Amino acid sequence: MIKRSTLRSQIATALRDEILAGRLPAGRQFTVKEIAEQFGVSATPVREALVDLAAQGLLDEEHHRGFRVHEFTLDDYRAMVRARALVLNGLFHGGPSGRPSDEIHFPGPEAVASVRRRAEAAERAAQAGDLDVLIGYDLRFWKELGGLVGNPYLCEFLDRLRVQSWVFTVPALRRQRRLAGRLWAGHRELVDAVEARDAEAAHRLIAAYNAHALALAEELAAS
Repeated sequence: MIKRSTLRSQIATALRDEILAGRLPAGRQFTVKEIAEQFGVSATPVREALVDLAAQGLLDEEHHRGFRVHEFTLDDYRAMVRARALVLNGLFHGGPSGRPSDEIHFPGPEAVASVRRRAEAAERAAQAGDLDVLIGYDLRFWKELGGLVGNPYLCEFLDRLRVQSWVFTVPALRRQRRLAGRLWAGHRELVDAVEARDAEAAHRLIAAYNAHALALAEELAAS
């Protein structure tokens, strides 16, 4: 028997994936009843799942009208990039000595190998322009990389920013005819820098990643 808390989590994950894939587009309205009927479950776990997604900034709750998929703006995206840059730079750039922050808990070989597998898969998908594969592996990559930090609240914050960033960019990316070679693919290089404890290289790569993200968002918005 599936526990209600597990069902709640499963529904939230399924709906989050629908939003990420663009199948629940920005501005889309729906009710608890509609989603409950779609999943064939009672209204209670659905409402709980929708409230969870609203807390993550992905849905807006409309009084007596249900929920709406949140519409992020270009200014929202710029703020997301600045926020994640501040956090990541503080962790990987380190202090005057050039060493990484003491908050980084460098893992053993198994953990590094796992992050590297995510990095390789994300990089291949980015180079091929395979958006559906890239989103999944990119989120896992950053989540595992963020897991090097011994602070679950910070890790959760970074993961939330990554999801929101994809939610904003996916609709515009899907309208492009060709994505191969246009998406950031520095995942393995960043793992190399972190494993080598090279804070300067990590800082440089993160700066390049954020600059690429902003430039692409500006280009997509203009087109």
